[in-house]
Amino acid sequence: MSTTLFIGLGRMGRPMSAHIAQRFPTLVNDVVPASIEAAVAESAAKPLLDLSEAAGIGTVILMLPTSDHVEATLLGSGSLGDDSLGGGLLDRLDAGALVIDMGSSVPASTRRLAEAAAARGIDYVDAPVSGGISKAASGELTMLVGGETAAIERARPYLEAVGSTIVVVGGSGAGHAAKAINNLVSATNIAVASEAVLRAKAAGISPERMIEVLNSSTGMSQASRVKFVEHILPGGYASNFAYDLMLKDIGIAMQIEVPEAASPLSREAYRLLSEGRPLLGEHPDHTEIARIYEHLAETTINEEEA
Repeated sequence: MSTTLFIGLGRMGRPMSAHIAQRFPTLVNDVVPASIEAAVAESAAKPLLDLSEAAGIGTVILMLPTSDHVEATLLGSGSLGDDSLGGGLLDRLDAGALVIDMGSSVPASTRRLAEAAAARGIDYVDAPVSGGISKAASGELTMLVGGETAAIERARPYLEAVGSTIVVVGGSGAGHAAKAINNLVSATNIAVASEAVLRAKAAGISPERMIEVLNSSTGMSQASRVKFVEHILPGGYASNFAYDLMLKDIGIAMQIEVPEAASPLSREAYRLLSEGRPLLGEHPDHTEIARIYEHLAETTINEEEA
């Protein structure tokens, strides 16, 4: 069996790499050496400290922060202007290899990389994940998959190793587009639920009771059912998904052009969440979207803080 190389051992990537290593001979790599050490200690994976030493790799799985990082890793250049990898991994892989990008990348970049891979006889699949750290740890992620049919079927055993739901959405880049659009909806759900709670408070209805109303009625969403109940109303704001990553994903979704008149809600939400970012300090959680509304309304949603 050929070797799998997993690159990107952050809070999501590290548990995902452990699931991959349970089923496939796996090397792991990250720009932070301590992350490599931790991943190796927690799984059957072996370390690869220097990507220039990658050889005999049949499958590469990427869980990197941005398209810039993906391009730099695969091409040795890209938007980061990083030439330290020489020709990049695409030039080190043999024809017949498979690349799976499981991070949240820009669809246009993904399509370009898929074309570059195809020119080298390499299959390329985008399969961004949804579900957060808890689902990454349990191996129950949802994957939104784009690519050629044959390449997706080759990738399926790896996807099944880390997730319980695989949704094939289209050709190359479609998975990354779907992930960004999903997070646009997720963020705006928090935003509109925050507006609803503040409007209810002005009408004499407590935030807790209004969330109960939403969750027993047609206004229910994952934002009201999970994020408000577990993170916003208690005031912990600890969903472990960063506000800045959510904002990045919304920005990706907004790059997908539709007539301006046909998208007033998403454009206004993106404007508000972008302009409100400085109100939140360093490293906010994405559930702190609600705190932007608190600042704007000069009140609090969390009753205990009132």
